[in-house]
Amino acid sequence: MDLNSASSVVLRVLTQATSQDTAVLKPAEEQLKQWETQPGFYSVLLNIFTNHALDINVRWLAVLYFKNGIDRYWRRVAPHAISEEEKSTLRAGLITNFNEPVNQIATQIAVLIAKVARLDCPRQWPELIPTLIESVKVQEDLRQHRALLTFYHVTKTLASKRLAADRKLFYDLASGIYSFACSLWNHHTDTFLQQNSPRDGAALLNSLERTLLSLKVLRKLTVHGFVEPHKNVEVMGFLHAIFERLKQFLEFSRSVGSDHACRDRLEKTIILFTKVLLDFLDQHPFSFTQLIQRSLEFAVGYVFTEAGEGVAFERFIVQCMNLIKMIVKNYAYKPSKNFEDSSPETLEAHKIKMAFFTYPTLTEICRRLVTHYFLLTEEELTMWEEDPEGFTAEETGGDSWKYSLRPCTEVLFIDIFHEYNQTLTPVLLEMVQTLQGPTNVDNTNALLIKDAVYNAVGLAAYELFDSVDFDQWFKNQLLPELHVTHNRYKPLRRRVIWLIGQWISVKFKSDLRPMLYEAICNLLQDQDLVVRIETATTLKLTVDDFEFRTEQFLPYLDTVFTLLFQLLQQVTECDTKMHVLHVLSCVIERVSVQIRPYVGCLVQYLPLLWKQSEEHNMLRCAILTTLIHLVQGLGADSKNLYPFLLPVIQLSTDVSLPPHVYLLEDGLELWVVTLENSPCLTPELLRIFQNMSPLLELSSENLRTCFKIINGYIFLSSTEFLQTYAAGLCQSFCELLKEITTEGQVQVLKVVENVLKVNPGLGPQMFQPILPGVFKGIIDGERYPVVMSTYLGVMARVLLQNTGFFSSLLSQMAVKVNREMDQLLGNMIEMWVDRMDNITQPERRKLSALALLSLLPSDNSVIQDKFCGIVNISVEGLHDVMTEDPETRTYKDCMLMSPCEEPKASEEEEEEPPTEQDKRKKRLALKDPVHTVSLQQFVYEKLKAQQELLGELGFQALMETVDTEIVTQLQEFLQGF
Repeated sequence: MDLNSASSVVLRVLTQATSQDTAVLKPAEEQLKQWETQPGFYSVLLNIFTNHALDINVRWLAVLYFKNGIDRYWRRVAPHAISEEEKSTLRAGLITNFNEPVNQIATQIAVLIAKVARLDCPRQWPELIPTLIESVKVQEDLRQHRALLTFYHVTKTLASKRLAADRKLFYDLASGIYSFACSLWNHHTDTFLQQNSPRDGAALLNSLERTLLSLKVLRKLTVHGFVEPHKNVEVMGFLHAIFERLKQFLEFSRSVGSDHACRDRLEKTIILFTKVLLDFLDQHPFSFTQLIQRSLEFAVGYVFTEAGEGVAFERFIVQCMNLIKMIVKNYAYKPSKNFEDSSPETLEAHKIKMAFFTYPTLTEICRRLVTHYFLLTEEELTMWEEDPEGFTAEETGGDSWKYSLRPCTEVLFIDIFHEYNQTLTPVLLEMVQTLQGPTNVDNTNALLIKDAVYNAVGLAAYELFDSVDFDQWFKNQLLPELHVTHNRYKPLRRRVIWLIGQWISVKFKSDLRPMLYEAICNLLQDQDLVVRIETATTLKLTVDDFEFRTEQFLPYLDTVFTLLFQLLQQVTECDTKMHVLHVLSCVIERVSVQIRPYVGCLVQYLPLLWKQSEEHNMLRCAILTTLIHLVQGLGADSKNLYPFLLPVIQLSTDVSLPPHVYLLEDGLELWVVTLENSPCLTPELLRIFQNMSPLLELSSENLRTCFKIINGYIFLSSTEFLQTYAAGLCQSFCELLKEITTEGQVQVLKVVENVLKVNPGLGPQMFQPILPGVFKGIIDGERYPVVMSTYLGVMARVLLQNTGFFSSLLSQMAVKVNREMDQLLGNMIEMWVDRMDNITQPERRKLSALALLSLLPSDNSVIQDKFCGIVNISVEGLHDVMTEDPETRTYKDCMLMSPCEEPKASEEEEEEPPTEQDKRKKRLALKDPVHTVSLQQFVYEKLKAQQELLGELGFQALMETVDTEIVTQLQEFLQGF
């Protein structure tokens, strides 16, 4: 690409690519895409984005194309890689001038230099770091800033590399430039702090920006640049200097108002100092030991004493608390129970912690956390009034403690209380003791203090297990407080019901639950929405608890369900609706079929809510979960929901529609329970199976659920279902079997086995293309036992229940592999006998015995040749299924089922009523030869028939091929016949 002639062409196309008109934009983008692999293209881009006279948008686009090109074509091994000669020219051009006037473009250039450095520094680009160091020394403002910005991005990128060789290179780089980075940071910091007049905002901001960038460089070098940083004097000198610098910056911040131009940057710098300490503690806990004392003195001083007044802002307080928390909780600082087994470093750190966290210090921290930081703020109380749903949805989960003050204070309290619970339990109990009895509704401060103390008791519930008689406290103090209906008392009503929720799973006597349900019914009618939402949360915790007893809850179910439904209608925010739906789902799930009389209102409301939530996929997920539990609770009555339910399943499982990304998993689960509880197959329910073929093509983690759905249809109405979908399903299965794991193959074949079980007449023809593979797998001796067991199960069904089809399959296979039918049959029986131990389930072992016995009586020489094996398997099967009656000393087949017999329920199923599918499976079992044919009788009849066919002498000769021990066992089983 000739640079001069090409530049104008590329410039014109780049200009077109910034157009808002798609007719101009699209061809330009296509052209640029074609040029990406052309030699010289990136040199042209470099010329364009370093030409400050050109349009900013065009230059910005040129930088982006250059940056993307590094990712795709800079590596030597990449297809269409940029030549080494061009790369050398580009590297030199990138660091010739650090004079980009536009901030955003300067940042992009710094990032792309860092991307090249990641691949080429230091081997192919040894001059990069020296050039940057020289450039940050210059006095010219713009050039110095741009070089410093690039220096930071390069350091950050090199620090992120994790391979051992790269780490070693970064260690070398860090030790080589650390001294310079420290002096650079000190110089810019001093320059900033010596500017006495905060009025000159621009100069301050300029200077502060350099301080911030140099500190960012130092952070990366300090945290990632040394194996044992505590052995480096400069590193530890810098870390100790942080505390002095922090004090200086915090004092400086006193004179800078909240609306000052550099306030935001100033706070960012202060936070960055704390990030250095937190990162260093995280990466090098033992190197941090020297800093534990100073860190604790500093953080506790600013957060829990007057030292922080007027200077400590919220984000800084959060960082200080996180520093205390990380030191308190750090496993590296916790000696093992046997002190002698702990390392000297651990013991040293533990000693420093113990010396700092004295009784007075811990007591003060605990009291300040509770009575100062736990108090509801004016801002929160205003939010409670103006946006109650927003107030209840305030983020407190996940990692919010790292950034937000309230969750941060609560997590710190929990960790300190856990670590020093023997010291702090009496302190907290004393605070509780002073708050006995009701609180004056006119004393707002007293109400807020009580709210805060109760919060602490809830957070420390597990630690206080042995110290609080919660049952007595609940009856004598907490329950009466829930009855105070005054509007100003609502913070305590909300806190008390929350507190009970925290203790439910810790310590709460079962016979007190009716009193709690009574209170919940009252509070779900409270005048305040926040109290009602909090009550719903506690209800979920109560119902979802291990100690929950349905019979205790039933008298309140009608009221609770009605009130929860009203709450669901009253709230307007998507998150709150989801939350209330989860509570409803939980209640429905726990009371199961007992919910049926009460769900009418919810059933009518859910279609409306589904329509309203078109833009809110997460709310739709919550509706799907509710529907799952609703269908399980309604059982066969769920058929009345089909006009709403089936379109919901249709939409959720249609992979051609965007919402499936969010709804598919829950939609499939709903489809499963709908089929399991369906009393009959409706045309609409049959129609939605059209969604299945694309789902099977995805062959994703949802395959197992898809197989459950297919089985559901097979059990529900095999003939109608298979006539409509068998051909397509068989084709999908053939494709799947080529590419899925052995476990997946077993799942597919189990579905085929179910088809054969339900429909032995039609099934083999419908899934005929799969069966030759099964037959071949058997005679080839499939090496995976589970797959082999499934192959034998499928073939046993065909052989036993559709002899005509088995003969045609054998004939087809003989032609296919060019062997005699008898020879193939012999190979199959031989392999079957040899691999019988692969089959572990007694049902399948009996099925195999029945199937092979069904070949008798026969005068076929191959079958007679394998007679010994068939008898062996039959006797093994008898051992599996026969139980001896101790009184009569006779044997009985334990797998036989009579129509009136109930299948034995497992412990989990005892409480659950059978689904419609369970009933269908029971009816199917009553027709299955495994459960209807006595193996003992079948063996006798087949052997008798064989005897009649061959005559006494011929049969005797055949029996002599069987091991005498086996014959003895056989005779014992057949006594009485």
